Amino acid sequence: MKFFFRILSLVAVLAMSLTDVAPAWALTSRIKDIASLQAGRDNQLIGYGLIVGLQGTGDGFRASPFTEQSMRAMLQNLGISTQGSQSNAKNTAAVMVTANLPPFASPGSRIDVTVSSLGDATSLRGGTLIMTSLSGADGQIYAVAQGAAVVTGFQAQGQAATVTEGVTTAGRVPGGAIIERELPSRFKDSVNLVLQLRNPDFSTAIRIADIVNGYAKARFGGPVAEAKDSQEVVIEKPREADLTRLMADIENLVVETDTPAKVVINERTGTIVIGSDVRVSPVAVSYGTLTVQVTETPQIIQPEPFSRGETAVQPQTDIQAQKTGGRVAIIDGPDLRTLVAGLNNIGVKPDGIIAILQGIKSAGALQAELVLQ
Repeated sequence: MKFFFRILSLVAVLAMSLTDVAPAWALTSRIKDIASLQAGRDNQLIGYGLIVGLQGTGDGFRASPFTEQSMRAMLQNLGISTQGSQSNAKNTAAVMVTANLPPFASPGSRIDVTVSSLGDATSLRGGTLIMTSLSGADGQIYAVAQGAAVVTGFQAQGQAATVTEGVTTAGRVPGGAIIERELPSRFKDSVNLVLQLRNPDFSTAIRIADIVNGYAKARFGGPVAEAKDSQEVVIEKPREADLTRLMADIENLVVETDTPAKVVINERTGTIVIGSDVRVSPVAVSYGTLTVQVTETPQIIQPEPFSRGETAVQPQTDIQAQKTGGRVAIIDGPDLRTLVAGLNNIGVKPDGIIAILQGIKSAGALQAELVLQ
């Protein structure tokens, strides 16, 4: 009974102390931080290239014949004949090169690229990416990449042991690609702006439209924004407005954001993320674990001296069962801090809290969406 009163009193005290704190959880953000311009999206680029200069950690030509073919083709383009010659040096690796072309990128600007091994290379550390063309979905070449690859992982190997940390078969080339072609952009010719929310929500979309209309009434004399759905807000361009300046003014407007209540659980890592709007109806929770330990201690039985007996093994098994926990606690979560405090007071580890949250959701007491990863 003392445990019940202690939990209930703790919940009551926290609930009383947090009545004035809850409204502070309503966050405000700039429109540029919660929405993106539909006409200003990224475009993905891809290419195939070679990394050279590896210290014996590249592709084996038998296991990765395409690497040898690519190397011969590259040397022939440079005017070097390789017919009749064979190389066993593992200092070359075939890689896929990927990058994101930012919106409104102009020729001559640089972007980062990512290189990933295609063959049986064990490490790309210390290698240099040879000139590689990057194409878009339309097959046109938009950038050319070249430079030293930066690999964060490392590998140390001896005759009897190997130590590997991180990923050694993928890396980045910072600023390694130069944009050669400009994307066709008609931003100035657009008649409206379409904002796409990164986290779709009807409440946030309506608030964006209201804030923009308040700005437009003061600046242009009438509303210009309309929320189409939970993700899109369409803003019509006033006749006397410059589209670039209009977007610069709108993206800095501050909006009060809203998100649905969610609890995200990753059972592999034991990670639990609870949103600030999660609520739990009063529910009683009991958590207990049963541990069974089986120990094998076989005994060797020797025969008598000068006897014709044989040595035998007599099995011996010890089984111990231990049950822990079993306390019952009443959890009532009117706010996030009270919910977390109530879960911590039960005295269970994250895997136990995951099981409790799943049980609370099954009981219908968790007023939030439960996302399992």
